Amino acid sequence: MTDKPPLTLYLAAPRGFCAGVDRAIKIVEMALEKWGAPVYVRHEIVHNKFVVDGLRAKGAVFVEELEDCPTDRPVIFSAHGVPKSVPAEAQARQMLYVDATCPLVSKVHIEAERHHANGLQMVMIGHEGHPETVGTMGQLPAGEVLLVETVEDVAGLEVRDPEKLAFITQTTLSVDDTAGIVAALKARFPAIIGPHKEDICYATTNRQEAVKAIAPHIDALLVIGAPNSSNSQRLVEVGRAKGCSYAQLVQRAGEIDWRALEGIRSVGITAGASAPEELVNEVIEAFRARFDTTVELVETARERVEFKVPRVLREPA
Repeated sequence: MTDKPPLTLYLAAPRGFCAGVDRAIKIVEMALEKWGAPVYVRHEIVHNKFVVDGLRAKGAVFVEELEDCPTDRPVIFSAHGVPKSVPAEAQARQMLYVDATCPLVSKVHIEAERHHANGLQMVMIGHEGHPETVGTMGQLPAGEVLLVETVEDVAGLEVRDPEKLAFITQTTLSVDDTAGIVAALKARFPAIIGPHKEDICYATTNRQEAVKAIAPHIDALLVIGAPNSSNSQRLVEVGRAKGCSYAQLVQRAGEIDWRALEGIRSVGITAGASAPEELVNEVIEAFRARFDTTVELVETARERVEFKVPRVLREPA
């Protein structure tokens, strides 16, 4: 017998690392193995403090801009992608650089360039200031990409030619919110061209679907992820939209507000695409210490995606 209150944890699957994040972390680790420390990384390789601190302990140095890097050490560009000006500057300084941009983000870059070459002006659905948005908009000359964040923004768009438009999206957006913005764009600009396959990545979509599946069963939702992680923040929003009155983002078990969870009988747990499974297990153990806990897995998809690391890291030193 136990005097702990009963609690069911609904564990969403898929959750945690996606293929692009896994690849980016491997790139830093392999670069350290090949060239030794320090290896410089422009911006956080992925948006997770635990991951970044772990790589820092191995010899990675995280900087904000390329000018903060010496020319005699390798530099890695983060998974979010960079404007074209960044690799151009690295080449001008004769630096050794490795691009860890997620291949699904690179796909959006290629889309934007193709539409631009065909004379189309781009509309990007994304979050202003997010590294991925900055990187994608930076693939084209200034003024060639117009940013919208909401349905309301669509009404204020001033385009060069409504007959020559295409849209792209950040890969980590809310699937439902983005659908509304796309509908508004198509209503206002019927000739606008969209991607052959949506830009929101498989991992973002799958994690949101898993949250929707557990939402009817839970009194509260915990999303393990970083405050600056777009896909993690979207998971919180999806949970709230599906009826979870208490949906909270936590980086680690130590951030859980236990008072807010008093009296509850069921909690959903998921993790953003940059959060390692180690942190999920930490949260589960924290619940087991306080509750008579049953864990139920709710799996809505299986992911078998893998991305190769750049050839330079697979070749001998």
